Amino acid sequence: MTNINVLDPGASPLDYYGFELRRLREAAGLTQRQLGDIVNYTGSLVGQIETARKLPTPSFSEHVDAALGTGGVLSRLVILVMRSQLPAWFQQVAELEVRAVEICTFQMGIVHGLLQTPEYVRAVLGALDDTDLDDRTAVRLARQRIFEKEEPPLFWMVLSEAALHQEIGSPEVMRQQLTHLLSFENNPRINVQVLPFSSGAHAGLTGSFTVFRFSSDPTIVYTEGYGSGHPTANPDTVKDCSLRYDHLRAAALSLKESADLIRLVMEERYGEQGEADGDPVA
Repeated sequence: MTNINVLDPGASPLDYYGFELRRLREAAGLTQRQLGDIVNYTGSLVGQIETARKLPTPSFSEHVDAALGTGGVLSRLVILVMRSQLPAWFQQVAELEVRAVEICTFQMGIVHGLLQTPEYVRAVLGALDDTDLDDRTAVRLARQRIFEKEEPPLFWMVLSEAALHQEIGSPEVMRQQLTHLLSFENNPRINVQVLPFSSGAHAGLTGSFTVFRFSSDPTIVYTEGYGSGHPTANPDTVKDCSLRYDHLRAAALSLKESADLIRLVMEERYGEQGEADGDPVA
């Protein structure tokens, strides 16, 4: 007789998800294999998710919700599951991203996580540690679902030109990432400005930071160190960083000029190289 693992739904969001998935499946009179066949996943995967040994994805959740007619229960729950898998010190920041009406970020070395492509995410997260890379990538990408809300936040990123030249992953990964940034050219709620090398000394030399603004709560500034995050609502810090951000945005290229520079770097640095380098010497 198969030993069925009994989950404590109060242990974690992941355990609760598994408990609910099993409850809903059994209520529909389906085996794990039958449900897997319906949603085009293996029965083994369904079982691993039900026993909290595998992380569910938003796509899996949407398929199961549709198959079982749950009204979107799992799709809503998977958001909490994904957030619970973030490093403990970052979970509060993910909550700020969900609640904010405006997010303004300055990034020195890499594209902000909310605008990263899957391949770029894998290259960033796997630089020193590639364990559970699929799950960690899915968790980061899940944060981007805030842009699918009925009222998504206004997002503004000032990105150092250095981040365009820093090759993360491979030329192909960078082409995809820069193409992704260009896809927001006509989206008034997601804005990308590039701070060019020619700007010289600027207000962001002390490091990257993000300003979260809310409809009724105080503004919060977030900075990050190695393995730690530092959100603060200290009025002096908020005032200082807000002023710095205004100066950074003023020093950066316009939205159109930024898109032109991104396109130029993408073509010149990461474009197809042709066969010139491989031609034999005559």
